[in-house]
Amino acid sequence: MENPSSSGSGRWNKAGLGMEDNMLAMLDSFDSQDSVDDWIAFLDAVRASSIAFEHAKRPTSKIFGAVFHVLRMGKSLELIMASHKLLVDLEKHFPHVHLSCSDDSKPSSNYPSKLVVAEEVWSPIIVCQDNVTVVSEAGDKESGRPLDPSSFQLLVEELAGILTETQLESSNLKPLQNMLLFQYLVIALEGDFLPRNASMNWNMQRESLLNMLLGSRKTNYKGLVKDCMKVICQLPQFQNELNKYAELQKSSESQSLKYCYTALCLALPEVVKNTCVSMEKLLVMIMGLDLSKKKADIEGHTTRADGTRTPVMDIILDELAYSEDAVPLFLKIFTEPKWKLEIVVQYLWKYITKPSVRTRKTSGSSYDSTFHGALRCFSNKTGTKSIIKKMGADVVQFLLAHGFQAQLSILAEGNTYDNYVRDQEGIANALTDLCQMFISAFDSLRSTNQHMEILPIGKEALFTAASVISMKS
Repeated sequence: MENPSSSGSGRWNKAGLGMEDNMLAMLDSFDSQDSVDDWIAFLDAVRASSIAFEHAKRPTSKIFGAVFHVLRMGKSLELIMASHKLLVDLEKHFPHVHLSCSDDSKPSSNYPSKLVVAEEVWSPIIVCQDNVTVVSEAGDKESGRPLDPSSFQLLVEELAGILTETQLESSNLKPLQNMLLFQYLVIALEGDFLPRNASMNWNMQRESLLNMLLGSRKTNYKGLVKDCMKVICQLPQFQNELNKYAELQKSSESQSLKYCYTALCLALPEVVKNTCVSMEKLLVMIMGLDLSKKKADIEGHTTRADGTRTPVMDIILDELAYSEDAVPLFLKIFTEPKWKLEIVVQYLWKYITKPSVRTRKTSGSSYDSTFHGALRCFSNKTGTKSIIKKMGADVVQFLLAHGFQAQLSILAEGNTYDNYVRDQEGIANALTDLCQMFISAFDSLRSTNQHMEILPIGKEALFTAASVISMKS
């Protein structure tokens, strides 16, 4: 193999076991300053041998573990970023699970896609045996081994603590390290779960890493979800801390320290943003898993071994109801339209007075438990006053504005939701109806509470609604 780095001359000219032997020998000298260049050369060599060639082979578990070790224990920003990028690229290049169509045909009822699972390959998370401790803490050579459920939960707890407690220093790369590690783990969970979920087969979904992780006795499931929400809600606060941190590098007298500050300040904001995106992806995957399990349960495909778990939606709603200050923070960062709308709708209907129960002779549902149904509840002052009294005017504004934005995105994409038709005329009429009902709801809010100040997000949503209506007319 051709050497990709002059600093590793002669070290990487062997393939297969020769590379593994070199890698294992380097683990002993990893903490020395001279090893950084060797590790960069090693990462380059792994990339060249595994990704650069058309018929390259998947790296061995030992090599995966060594790259994982660099991500968790690297002492330089360059090493951490390079190892994270390599792991992500390897995950995409060599998926553990994927859907394959027979005879290169597109999936159909006659030729359904087949789920292909790569057996006995390295994974950054292992959850098969609850009675075996894989890694209880990050440290030394064990940092190249997969994480168990308790280690995964500890990582999320540390991320929640990073946003409020950690003092940012140019020499402290652990916050960035943990965020990149979490991002990679979510990519691995996603790569395993999405193809299984698309198969619509509960037996396959049951065996997903995500389902086993959440069902493990080593996982405090509710605590994990709460910590994910903390990270999402505290992002704006952490961004403010980053801005303060950036000012420190300007006043530093040391030129080398300025470079360290500058590099970290440039990297952290994007890493923080992507970490919150990963948190959202994790929650969305759990919601999808809950939905699949509910469907499988209705169809009689679940067993007692599947256990019971509180739906993540219920935990999110309880946390938002417990801390109203978290409502605007969470909804601002959580952007996935379908599930965001579901959160808003369920939150609103927790506090909206339900219509009287219909008799047996009455057909149909007792009330319209959709976003449009919620908007109709603001059609009279009595109902509006009751809702404001229970939730507060500001929370109502946030919920209505974010719900409107989510519903607008769904309709604008041409997706069917709330029984709307897919044709262009039907979508256009649905958009107009939505905007008119939204404006009417805010008019009711203002007439009921004349001292209410419309929040910026409310003004923005009202302007959008008025613009849509004017375009239609």
